[in-house]
Amino acid sequence: MSFIKHIHPVKIPLKALELKSTWALGGMCLVLFVLLMGSGGLMLFSYQPFPELAYASVQSLENQFIFGRMIRSIHYFSANLLVVLVAGHMLRVFFTGGYQGKRRLNWIIGLCIFSLVLLSCFTGYLLPWDQTAFWAVTICINMFDYVPAGGFLKGLFISGDGVSEKTLQLFFTLHTTLIPAALIFFLAIHFWKIRKAKGVVTSGLNDIGEGEKPVMVATHPSLLLREAVAALVLIAFIMILAFAFDAPLDNMANAGLSPNPAKAPWYFSGFQELLLHFHPFFAVFFIPFAIACILIYLPFRQGNIQNEGTWFISDRAKKAAKTAILISVILTPALIFFDEYIFNFQKWFPDIPPILSTGLIPFVLVLTLVFFHHFGMKKKAKLSDAEAFQTSTVFLITAFIILTLTCVWLRGTGMNLIFGGG
Repeated sequence: MSFIKHIHPVKIPLKALELKSTWALGGMCLVLFVLLMGSGGLMLFSYQPFPELAYASVQSLENQFIFGRMIRSIHYFSANLLVVLVAGHMLRVFFTGGYQGKRRLNWIIGLCIFSLVLLSCFTGYLLPWDQTAFWAVTICINMFDYVPAGGFLKGLFISGDGVSEKTLQLFFTLHTTLIPAALIFFLAIHFWKIRKAKGVVTSGLNDIGEGEKPVMVATHPSLLLREAVAALVLIAFIMILAFAFDAPLDNMANAGLSPNPAKAPWYFSGFQELLLHFHPFFAVFFIPFAIACILIYLPFRQGNIQNEGTWFISDRAKKAAKTAILISVILTPALIFFDEYIFNFQKWFPDIPPILSTGLIPFVLVLTLVFFHHFGMKKKAKLSDAEAFQTSTVFLITAFIILTLTCVWLRGTGMNLIFGGG
């Protein structure tokens, strides 16, 4: 208990207790991580990381161990929810300006944590050794073919025959040992940096008049009680899911029989959808690399430090963000539809390399639309540079969510749209 008290400041602003300040996302991520460590440790008593034994050991866990099925479901739902909540936590930090000033390094650490969470989910995805997992991992590893030095990276994960025992045992080692150790290391630094910064950035503190001091309250019990309630509600939610639904388990992996369609895990589905619209070099390397560079550069750009803690900087920016969501909800499906049934850049430009006809040309067209939206919204809504940047971020995030949902729910046989018939 003394440790829990120590990782918080002795006193915090009263405003920090408002749910909208953080939505308790960071704390819930930590709770999920603990659930994953506990449930994962229990599953190790049954699991055997060999292709001929892995699938049977998962079945044995579910059918022969008391509460084995529930433990696996807790692990499954906790992992998937963790991806959502970590992403939500990072968005909360971004939209409240909590990545600036003395918190710059912690933003980079947060990016490392998010990357490790994705890698942990990806490596754990293969361990049941069923058809869905086997071919999802196969699809993702084959994406290395379009990445610089991808052949070397691909060789680290697979043998000459594709996903095999080498892949399974490497993923098992990463998932159960190296990644958890790295996560514990970065999480410890992350919380220490928050403590050094005297708590998280919270919304509303900038509404205090000049010369006034924020009302402070004792962390214990004001904050700790709220954190305990949030943790118990989250655990109850996960338990209800685990009782109501089983973690999915397809037929045993068969390297000679590919399911149709074969899809990547949902958290990579947005990029798989991009593969259907852009040359693979752009879909699986250039665009993700550009996003990563922007996220790393973000805390070092000139920002509005004085707006730390304020959601969307201003009411004007909030209205612009709502408009951006609406535009993206209309424009993104329209572009997917047109590219599926009308646009055919490779047919229109048969004499130029595919990386230009299906890569550079459509990418430049989409980028033009993004810039048109950015500067159009900036001028029409009279936004500052920082407000316009946030608005464009909302526009792109909405678009990526739609791409992800399209791939997960609307792609059928042959990765055709399910209502397209061909």
